[in-house]
Amino acid sequence: MRLESSAIAPRRPTIALAMGDPAGISPELAARLLCLDEIRAAANIVVFGDRRILDEGATIAGLVLDIDIVAPGETFDASARPVLIDLGNLSPSAVTRGEATPAGGAFALDNFRRALTMAKTGDADAVCFTPFNKKAMRYGYAGYDDEIRFICDVIDFHGHAREFNVLGSVWNARVTSHIPLSEVAAAITSEGILAEMALTDRCLRDAGVINPRIAVAALNPHAGDGGNFGREEIDIIAPAVEAGKARGFNAFGPFPADTVYGRALRGDFDAVLTMYHDQGQIAMKLVGFDRGVTLMGGLPFPVCTPAHGTAYDIAGQGIANIGATREAILLAARMASRNKAAAAK
Repeated sequence: MRLESSAIAPRRPTIALAMGDPAGISPELAARLLCLDEIRAAANIVVFGDRRILDEGATIAGLVLDIDIVAPGETFDASARPVLIDLGNLSPSAVTRGEATPAGGAFALDNFRRALTMAKTGDADAVCFTPFNKKAMRYGYAGYDDEIRFICDVIDFHGHAREFNVLGSVWNARVTSHIPLSEVAAAITSEGILAEMALTDRCLRDAGVINPRIAVAALNPHAGDGGNFGREEIDIIAPAVEAGKARGFNAFGPFPADTVYGRALRGDFDAVLTMYHDQGQIAMKLVGFDRGVTLMGGLPFPVCTPAHGTAYDIAGQGIANIGATREAILLAARMASRNKAAAAK
């Protein structure tokens, strides 16, 4: 992976951070994040949530927070230290640790909606959030399929967006995502693969990668074994790779899914474009569960979160690993900084 540097160094980006599910490790992660000098140096952080929940997270983590606290609508300056916009939207007494509840879902939804709105109006350059619990979110938003659906609803976005998983210098992209495995083969088309290839190339370039190398995974075992195990590679995937090359993408494949990640992790590729959700997720989480980042790419601004979940099993124990949350903020800051530099040219 070769990263492109920018000749323009605009002011630090502002990141709106939504506190996630209060019953898991999200409060602890938010508190730990706000105490990292590296994060403070990378971006101005504005947190949406409840002071009492954040204070509880700091207590669990054994930390003392050095932040400014303001009420909604108050003016603030996040350039000196992080700011919490105290929404007063959840009492700790209403939280049952390790349990998805309507109250917890409403809290996370409120925080996320406000963070997204701040970015939509241009007052923030990126959005991040500590882990959500989808069951809790659905209590408060019946149509909550995933984060991208909610984001598009809130900011009224009708373009093409997709989740990416990022682990160090390797990105995982998908042709299909949150659909039943029984529907995957029918949902794969050359046009769909080409569209995801284009989005992957654009998002990698937005993150500073020069001429991204994209490996395309096969669908069937042994890449179809010449048609013995299926013809999707011959009829759909390989033609899409060739079409991508003709459009100028640095694309390769299709490669068997059980070996392509080994090559990517060795540095042969910058991204792997998989055919379905778990094809890449298993590999990425096995290698770096506590470091992986989920990026919602294709939106008007970066949206990042740790790739792991709410970890109900260790909530309140003070042992939550900050690694993936730290990486999520740093990726959002890099992408936002590049966007600001490009806009300033």
